[in-house]
Amino acid sequence: MMPAFCPDDAPPGEKAVYAALQESSETGDWMVLHSLGIAAHVRQVEGEADFVVIVPGAGILVIEVKSHQSIDRRSDGTWKLGNDAPTARGPFQQASGAMHSLRDYLEKMSVDLRSVPMLSAVWFTGVRARAMLPPNPEWHDWQVLDSKDLKTASSAILRTLAAGTKHLDDKIKYFAYGGVGPDGEATDKIARMLRPKFELATVAGDRRRARESQLISFIEEQFLALDAVAENGSVLFSGPAGCGKTFLAMESARRELATGKQGWLLCFNRFLGHRLKQDMADLDGLTVGTFHQELLRLAGLARAPDNPTSEFWNEVLPERAMEALIDGGASLTSDFLIVDEIQDIATEPYLDIMDLMVDGGLKAGRVLLFGDFERQAIFENETGRERLRARAPYMTSHKLMQNCRNLPRIGYQVNLLSHLEPGYQQFRRLDDGVDPEFRQYRAKQDQSALLVSAIRGLKDEGYELNEIVVLSPQRDGSTATTTQDPWLRQILKPADGLPSRAGQVQYSTIHAFKGLEAPAVVVTDLDQSATTDNFDSLLYVGLTRATDRLIALIERSTLRRAVGGTA
Repeated sequence: MMPAFCPDDAPPGEKAVYAALQESSETGDWMVLHSLGIAAHVRQVEGEADFVVIVPGAGILVIEVKSHQSIDRRSDGTWKLGNDAPTARGPFQQASGAMHSLRDYLEKMSVDLRSVPMLSAVWFTGVRARAMLPPNPEWHDWQVLDSKDLKTASSAILRTLAAGTKHLDDKIKYFAYGGVGPDGEATDKIARMLRPKFELATVAGDRRRARESQLISFIEEQFLALDAVAENGSVLFSGPAGCGKTFLAMESARRELATGKQGWLLCFNRFLGHRLKQDMADLDGLTVGTFHQELLRLAGLARAPDNPTSEFWNEVLPERAMEALIDGGASLTSDFLIVDEIQDIATEPYLDIMDLMVDGGLKAGRVLLFGDFERQAIFENETGRERLRARAPYMTSHKLMQNCRNLPRIGYQVNLLSHLEPGYQQFRRLDDGVDPEFRQYRAKQDQSALLVSAIRGLKDEGYELNEIVVLSPQRDGSTATTTQDPWLRQILKPADGLPSRAGQVQYSTIHAFKGLEAPAVVVTDLDQSATTDNFDSLLYVGLTRATDRLIALIERSTLRRAVGGTA
């Protein structure tokens, strides 16, 4: 389905047809374009096709949808649909005009349609039109679909295409001789030609500048969040990926420093720590980095031992850091403590340390915490929120709901595949009409060719190589680390949290890239059978890293399970 969601303001009939086609088990290889604008219409200045359904081996059906509960064809030839004003141009003319406009466009683009049935029909979703409409020379009976057809939408479309093909075969000698198209390759080509023609409007440079402007500007929800910071001593900000938590943490730190205070801005992820240090390097009085780096510093260690165990991170290091804080007293206590990614470090030993890091402790100190307790806690911490409430009973909670990072189509796919409840519903950024791509592979298949195709496609679209990031749930066995493709080996470089150089495509594990983002993301190696734990959470984190373009290489049965099918 293109787009991957039906807009809230779509007419009820279009919503019904969209849902019927989306839920059908027989449309897996179909391409369905909803609300396709037609700039070069044969009869109007511009027009629109409600649905264009491209069925391999059967043809193309352009559908005009009418949601009205009553249909009246008057004696003067006008149509009266529901409460709409009478019109001389009926729905069959609308459907035919859209179909001929699209056919003309495809033929100008040198698409061979000689054996491809291209037909039009009208779907009356509110009435039993097939029984109600009398025979008429202006349309064929097979061009009418109605409310009853919603129960078997795919069968109704195949019925219409079959009848229309027979009509063409009767009128055009040898039309269906040897079978009809399009084949699978032509189906994809036609869909790509039709959708980009009317929905891609900006060049790469303009798009880049618009994205940067959108991502660094505040929205009303974030101003309210900053008001919450000003009015409360301690606040827990929670919200899903992309709602601007890190952005707010940085701005909160700047505002604290502006009042003459000094303190910490800490996070969990090493790459995010690098990025925060770079972005906040010019600020005096602020200690920036990861929580564990700060523990090492407090414990007097230059770095962690080689191959540290979980016992070192969870027991030995916290104990040594705590001893240092107790011995140092007020000299090591800060005026404020800001922690991003708190969901990954809200354990009892770490909370004990935070309690000593800020004047007044967690209960009465200036503490601002930012976390995603939906799906980003991929490091085992499911009860962190309850621990925080017990330690900081007077802490105010503030919920962030609006997605500021991802384009809407990316967010809606995240809702579907990672089973978010309630999921993203509001988006800061405007839709650009391009759907995320999910390219399937077989288990244990080398994905190098798919990755090359994805990166070259993004490059052709105007993305610089250093705007693209390749992510994987795997570390050593990922496609990026094992590929033998000479071009990939030349351009792929391990990520370090800092911006990549021109001509380089960074790659990373999903775990390590958590908290960061990139204009275009290719996620590889999505095979649930090869990922031991928290697959939904990894999928959620990986997909939400993309601000504008998302391509996922996903194993076939994994994709079926993700969308609710059977393996």
